[in-house]
Amino acid sequence: MTTTVLALVGSAVDRFHADLSAVYATGFLGAVSDDPQYRVHIAVVTPGGRWQFVESLDAAVDEGDLTVAQAFERIAALHIDVVIPQMFCLPGMTTYRSMFDLLSVPVLGNRPAVMAMTADKNIARAVVAAAGVSVPQGDVLRAPGATTVPFPVVVKPVDSDNSVGVDVVENGSNLDAAVREALRHSDAALVEAYVPLGREIRCGIIERDGELVCLPLEEYAVDDANPIRSRADKLDRSADGDLYLVAKNSTKAWIVDTDDPVTETVWAAARTAYVALGCRHYGLFDFRIDPDGNPWFLEAGLYCSYSPGSVIAVMASAAGISVTELFALSLRELKNERPGR
Repeated sequence: MTTTVLALVGSAVDRFHADLSAVYATGFLGAVSDDPQYRVHIAVVTPGGRWQFVESLDAAVDEGDLTVAQAFERIAALHIDVVIPQMFCLPGMTTYRSMFDLLSVPVLGNRPAVMAMTADKNIARAVVAAAGVSVPQGDVLRAPGATTVPFPVVVKPVDSDNSVGVDVVENGSNLDAAVREALRHSDAALVEAYVPLGREIRCGIIERDGELVCLPLEEYAVDDANPIRSRADKLDRSADGDLYLVAKNSTKAWIVDTDDPVTETVWAAARTAYVALGCRHYGLFDFRIDPDGNPWFLEAGLYCSYSPGSVIAVMASAAGISVTELFALSLRELKNERPGR
């Protein structure tokens, strides 16, 4: 039986998020488009909110020609079985996912309400802390001012991704400038206690037959010169202007051996975070490991593009699960999940 899939690509917000979406969506389409199990359609949202339907991303143009209403008429006629969201801007992770509830079309991955909750780093911290997961002390500032968090601190926009506007502040003389920079990207700045340099770890979880399966951890390069990951450690553009993933360089990130003592500790914390946040199908959690080996929750990134370069897909591959197997597994979970989840 053929499953009709809609790949939801692009961004209504800006070109950066549209390009980021295209990077991951290209990998997903390459992985599944030739599989006879799937009939894949591609809908692209362009900055400004217009839509277009294309046979391949190479055929996409800078501005779509369809309104939302026209796009949804087209989607209804396609009899879509499942939407695979590839949008990474805030509306794409929340509003655009929720639109498909109007057509009763299932969307793979975490629900819009969960995405909205975890997009606010301070809310996500509060939820997992209430469940017993360690989080660094933090304040939220909406204007430059004093903090109750002892220095050094990490200042970051409360709801931005890709390390935009993030800085380490050693003392009060530099705090206001860092907060102003964070506020350029968000309505609030999160001032968080700096966890002493140890390790930066990411943990992925998938669901298989209703059970939570923790995947091999991925570790990121940090040292005295670069104590936190910056945007330059994650994304860059080629000389031709094409966006690419720096973090896939083996000097920037690598899979941790499951025998590493930190693995079980991080897995336990990630499972607790997954349940507390109400995740489904998959979850991705960032931890800072202090010099004593204790994990501190930093944030949740609840997305998976089912591209070979997607973090959860890389982790799954290290566990012997190919990206196509991962996709089929998630579709099965979606089909079999109990009502209301």
